[in-house]
Amino acid sequence: MPTGQTLLYFIYVLAAASVILAAESFYLSFASRRKRAGVINRRLQRLGEDAPAEQSLQSLLQERGLTASGDFLFGAVALNRLYTQSGITGNPLAFAAMFLLAGTVFALVLSLLFGFSAIVALAVFVFIGLVLPLLVLRRARNKRIQKFAAQLPDALDMIVRSLRAGHPTTVAIGLVAREMPDPLGTEFGIVSDEITFGLSLEQAVRKLSERVGFEGLHLMSVSLSIQAKTGGNLTEILSNLASVLRERQKLRLKIRALSAEGRMSAWIISLFPVFMFGILMGIAPSYYGGVWDSPLILPVFTIFGLWALLGVFIMYRMVNFDF
Repeated sequence: MPTGQTLLYFIYVLAAASVILAAESFYLSFASRRKRAGVINRRLQRLGEDAPAEQSLQSLLQERGLTASGDFLFGAVALNRLYTQSGITGNPLAFAAMFLLAGTVFALVLSLLFGFSAIVALAVFVFIGLVLPLLVLRRARNKRIQKFAAQLPDALDMIVRSLRAGHPTTVAIGLVAREMPDPLGTEFGIVSDEITFGLSLEQAVRKLSERVGFEGLHLMSVSLSIQAKTGGNLTEILSNLASVLRERQKLRLKIRALSAEGRMSAWIISLFPVFMFGILMGIAPSYYGGVWDSPLILPVFTIFGLWALLGVFIMYRMVNFDF
């Protein structure tokens, strides 16, 4: 059998395997969601499987890319932190291998079946195999942090009410773990379990801040550290922190509403040239005539493309605020 035909069959097999794996992952995700529909958070679902509490804690940590003791698993701490804070469960190596395999398949298909150059195929591989997983993780992390930011003030109020009723801190945190949905419910459940198995409250909250990446938890960790060393009214500290976080959330939403027009303008201005270029290439491919054969066309398009990206970045920074 010719080598080219063998390689073509190999590409078909890889493409079919990718489709099967993708379909299986969607099915398992849908099935697991239906199974957990009656459970308020993932930790309670794990405890409902009659597994020992210590084993459930270790499995919750390991599926987030951490060791059984809650430390980062890989030497590349930044990537490990990004994966953990994204909230995606499963083996990090399997997650990376899925995108690398997809990038390889798409690059081979474009190069061998459609005749694209090696540079284009390499660019597709780099985007799908290396850049796309980082974008997916960053988006998942940002969405998870937003959910956590919306839940944390209510959780702190619940802890404050429990402390004022005379319960110890560990019982108050356990109450939050039982009553709050994910992502906050499972994270505070891990804190409760870690305290039960020997960590101090300060250490457990510090690890919580590293797992989530929300600045409000860093404030909480610092507040608890100061309170543990100097003393003070813990209920008043947490109550004030809840008020501060709630006011920051209101301010963030107000700024987002005021900057909505600027964001929409940025999208329209950025996409309009690309949209018009696509229309012209579709209805009048010869509109640009012999310009495409000019040696200046590639440098000119590159320069103006980078200039447009710089404008998009400036508009993005103008309508996004960090506070």
